[in-house]
Amino acid sequence: MQTINKEDIKRQIKEKIIKLNDDIIKLIDLTQPLSPDCAIGRISRMDAINNKSINEAALRQRKTQLKALEYALNHVDDAEFGKCVNCSREIPLGRIMLMPESKKCVTCASR
Repeated sequence: MQTINKEDIKRQIKEKIIKLNDDIIKLIDLTQPLSPDCAIGRISRMDAINNKSINEAALRQRKTQLKALEYALNHVDDAEFGKCVNCSREIPLGRIMLMPESKKCVTCASR
């Protein structure tokens, strides 16, 4: 992988990390426990509980993605970065730019 591409990848990863951190802060706020003294109806409370569980799932997913991006940022300069962990072929640059945390090529990821 070319050096210039690695700098672009690092920049892309850093931008994604910043956005994910912002999302995580917002989701943490949305997943706070519901106050039982809050005067809302039974249906509204059920809807709020459902929304809370959806936001909790989104929060877990964002935290997992953040860890993967931080790992990728720390390993961009490794010789094996950009190679599929299954077949050892080069992962296309377009895939790396969209999903820098991906460790598999499209073919292996779809299996």
